[in-house]
Amino acid sequence: MKASKVIAAFMAAGLFLTSTGCTSSKAKQKAAMEDALDSYVSKVLAGKDASKYVDAKEETAFTFFNERAEILSTVLDCSKFEITESEVDVKYKEGTVTIELKYPDAEEISESYFDIEFDEYLDEIREVKPNKTKKITIDFVLKDDDWLVTKKSDKKFKETLESLVANIELEPYNGGGSSDPVPDPGVVADPLAENKIGISMPTKDLMRWNSDGNMLKSQLESQGFNVDLQYASNDINTQISQIENQINQGCKVLIIAAISPESLSKVVEEAHNKGVTVICYDRIIMNAQIDYYVTFDNYAVGELQAEYIVNQLGLDSAPAGTTYNIEITAGDPSDMNAQFFYSGAMDVLQPYIDRGVLKVQSGQVYFNDVSTDVWSTEKAQVRAENIIGAFYMDGETIDAWLCSNDSTALGVTQALETYYKGTYPIITGQDCDIANVKNIINGKQSMSVFKDTRTLVDRTVKMVKQIAEGQTIEINDTITFHNGYDYVNSYLCDPIFVDSNNYVEILIDSGYYTADMLK
Repeated sequence: MKASKVIAAFMAAGLFLTSTGCTSSKAKQKAAMEDALDSYVSKVLAGKDASKYVDAKEETAFTFFNERAEILSTVLDCSKFEITESEVDVKYKEGTVTIELKYPDAEEISESYFDIEFDEYLDEIREVKPNKTKKITIDFVLKDDDWLVTKKSDKKFKETLESLVANIELEPYNGGGSSDPVPDPGVVADPLAENKIGISMPTKDLMRWNSDGNMLKSQLESQGFNVDLQYASNDINTQISQIENQINQGCKVLIIAAISPESLSKVVEEAHNKGVTVICYDRIIMNAQIDYYVTFDNYAVGELQAEYIVNQLGLDSAPAGTTYNIEITAGDPSDMNAQFFYSGAMDVLQPYIDRGVLKVQSGQVYFNDVSTDVWSTEKAQVRAENIIGAFYMDGETIDAWLCSNDSTALGVTQALETYYKGTYPIITGQDCDIANVKNIINGKQSMSVFKDTRTLVDRTVKMVKQIAEGQTIEINDTITFHNGYDYVNSYLCDPIFVDSNNYVEILIDSGYYTADMLK
C-alpha cells in the first residue's frame, strides 16, 4: 500500500490527530506529525524493506510474484485502516496514534491484484477469517524538531505487517508453466560432504565467550561433528587469520562471534566463494552475505533493564517534582548489539528524562558519550570514577546506573565501592557472570539480564545439524537485522532478568550454576 493511500484512509476516517482545543503551535506539530507518519509508512513499505514481510517460501512460479513488495502492497491495499485514537502532547514532545487494521479476504485480494478470478492463477489460498482486526499504537517523540517513531513502536508495527502476510499461504498455479515444484529457499539442497565445523570466538577473557565456545564444541562433537574451536584474544587480525585457516582446513560451516562487525566482510566473502555456510553467533557481521544469525532479542534486553529501573524507583507513581539521578554506561561502539541494548533502554527511559523525573547529572546521555570500548571493565571503572568525582562528591545521590552488561557493571561497582559514599544505586547488567551474580546476592548489583546461552547453543547446534542433513533451516525473524548487504535470516531467543529474588530458581535450580559456585 502506498503511504499516501494509508494517510488518505486515516484522514477519511476523520480521526487523524484531532485538533480540538489545540493552540496554533500544537496544530503545527500535529501537521508535522502527519508528515512524519506519511514518511515513516513510505519507508516501511518501500523496496527491500517491504519485500521482507513476505516469507521466501511464498514465492510462486510466476515472475510477477517474485516482487514480494508488490504482493505485500496488494494485501495491504485490501486492508482497512482506521484510527481509533490519537493524541499529541507538545509540552512533553510525545504523540500517539492507535490504528485498527482489518484483514482482507481472499476474494478482495484476488480482485485487487489480478482484476480477475483468483483461482485462475492459484490452486488454493488459506488465510485468517475475514473481518479479523488488529490494533496497534504508534508512538512518536519530538527530537530536534522532527517527529520520530520510537524503536519499540517501529518493531511492533512491522511485526503486525509481518503477521498479516504470514497468515496468507500462496500455492503456485502450474497450469500455465512448468510442473516442477518451486524450490524452498530455506532448504539447503545438497548435504555437506564433510562434517567439519569451525567456531571462532572473540576472547577467553570474558567468561561468557569461554563458556559458549566450550558448550558449542561439546554439543557438536556429541552429534558426530569434527570441531575446530578458536579464540582470537580480542585481536581482529588474529580472528581473520583463524577463520582463513578454518576455511582452508575444509570447514563446511563457520560459527562466528565477531570481535568487530565491520572487520570480517572479506573473509566471509572468501568463505562463501568456497561454499561455506556462515552463521553469526550473537554478533552480526556487517556488509557481507550472512546465511544465518542466532542471537537474543537484544532490543528487549535494554527494555528489561530500563523497565526494572522504572519499576524499582516507582517512576510512574513518583510525587510531582520528584527527581531521581541516573547515569548510563553502554557497550562497545563497534558491537551492533550494544546499540540495540542502548536503544531498547533509552526508548523506555527517555520520556522520564524529558519530563525531569530522571536526571543525568553528568549530561552524558548519547551513545557515543556513554559507550565503552571492548566492553572493558577497567574503562568503565575509570569513566565511572570520573563521573562520581565531578558530580557526586558533595552528598548527591545516584539512584540508578544503567549498565548494558556485567563487565561494565563490574567496573561501575568497583568505582562506587572506592569513591561513592551515598546510598547504593540500582545497577543493571547482562550475562549473569559469576562475579556479578555474587554482587547481586550481596546487594552490590540489582539485576542482570539472563541470556541463557544454553538456549543459544542448543539453537545453533540444531541449525548446524539441519544444514548438514539438508533440512529446512528453522528461523523466526527476517525483518529485524539488515547488515548493509541484505536482511539476515535470524533466530531470536528471549531473555529474562535475574535478581536477588529469583536467582536460585533460574540459575541454580536449572543447573546453570551450582550453589557452591556462587559462594
